Amino acid sequence: MKNVALITGASSGLGKEFAQLHAEQNGDLIIIARRQDKLAAIKANLERTYEISVKIIVKDLTQPEAAKEIYDEITQENITVDYLINNAGFGGHGKFHERAWEQDLAMINLNVVALTALTRYFLPDFVARNRGKILNVSSTASFLPGPLQAVYYATKAYVTFFSNAIAEELHDTNITVTNLMPGATATEFASTSGMDKTNLFEKPVSARSVAKDGYDGMLSGKLDVVSGLTFSQKVMMKMLPFTPKKMLLKQVRQMQEIN
Repeated sequence: MKNVALITGASSGLGKEFAQLHAEQNGDLIIIARRQDKLAAIKANLERTYEISVKIIVKDLTQPEAAKEIYDEITQENITVDYLINNAGFGGHGKFHERAWEQDLAMINLNVVALTALTRYFLPDFVARNRGKILNVSSTASFLPGPLQAVYYATKAYVTFFSNAIAEELHDTNITVTNLMPGATATEFASTSGMDKTNLFEKPVSARSVAKDGYDGMLSGKLDVVSGLTFSQKVMMKMLPFTPKKMLLKQVRQMQEIN
């Protein structure tokens, strides 16, 4: 395999679009998700259309050993990963004390632990070769606390600051770490998290446009990429430093209340 991109959460949404974009550049792929049927369909379509090689790995990244199992499988097959795209993640709506702890723990394991572990396993190989690119999918949620999505917002804050920190640690290498922060995007995230019934997801942007912004940003080595914000959301983001926190928390809560 050549010019290989490893993409987690690749069975739908942004992950599927990342795979499509990389295939359009004639790059080979390792696509990872839990749904084998969807991965198999994507593999068949991309290999037929672009004459590339696509390896699928069916894995539940909420499980503690998943990241190591993925790394071990790839290294045992002597595959060199050139691009690591940590896209897998999910959210959940509701008051923290009322939500099932098992769901929030799985969210932390996927959004934080799996992303960090995959980065830790593959990054030393990137450093040894002095080349490679990492794209971590965070969210504009990482800018602020998120009442009614407390754990999700917190996990995305972790992704943003983690990504930025290791990017600076690698300043004297040819390796880049890009942090993608989408706004409301038309993926399965909204329906699975319950956010499709809120004002925040009234007019989501296309997954293709957000994925392209992130993919292009990764290729050019950008530190942060913000994508998919409406005009009012852009204004809100600019006002964040000047908005009293209690007022901000109330605004976010109201945006995320079920209609």
